[in-house]
Amino acid sequence: MTKFLVVFDVDSTLIEQEAIELLAAHSKSAELVTQITERAMRGEIDFTQSLIERVATLKGLPESVLDSVANTLTLTKGATKLVSEIHARGGKAAAVSGGFIQLLDPIKKALRLDFAAANTLGVQDGFLTGEVVGEIVNRQAKADYLLQWADQCGLDASKTFAIGDGANDLGMMAVAGLSIAFCAKPIVKEQADVVLDERDLSKIIELLP
Repeated sequence: MTKFLVVFDVDSTLIEQEAIELLAAHSKSAELVTQITERAMRGEIDFTQSLIERVATLKGLPESVLDSVANTLTLTKGATKLVSEIHARGGKAAAVSGGFIQLLDPIKKALRLDFAAANTLGVQDGFLTGEVVGEIVNRQAKADYLLQWADQCGLDASKTFAIGDGANDLGMMAVAGLSIAFCAKPIVKEQADVVLDERDLSKIIELLP
């Protein structure tokens, strides 16, 4: 029986980087993408619109860029230890990202996460199409995934944790039993139950049941 569920944001939470910025560095849009990302994380612009704009700048990049970027992503300090402890205590660990499933899948395998969801970058004939395929994982979708996974585990929402750093995480943080702002933007810190400003995810272990 699953005792609790911990859901992580990915970019700048579970990993140290903002993956879309690394992808954009392979195009000529890096500076623009960084500016849009910052504004979206502060809650100044709609995430869905910002994602569409950012992904459009990736059109024409070779698909191989995804593997190149995936190989440069680094887990945040304490991530492996925290996920191991979640499992040891009878919990499940999940990641939901406004980033991309092509980059999240290797992280899911490395950490042995129980669930993972993210956007899918369109690829045609070996090149990125500059579009997101299927649903967009925005603020509402993150909240929906947390509740869906809790239900699959037979858990009430009160037995869930949400960990994030940007405005896109506020939806899942609002429905979780305990919300944790991890090195987060001011708008997130204001609404979280717990604020952690040290970049070490193992500090969350003491909050686990």
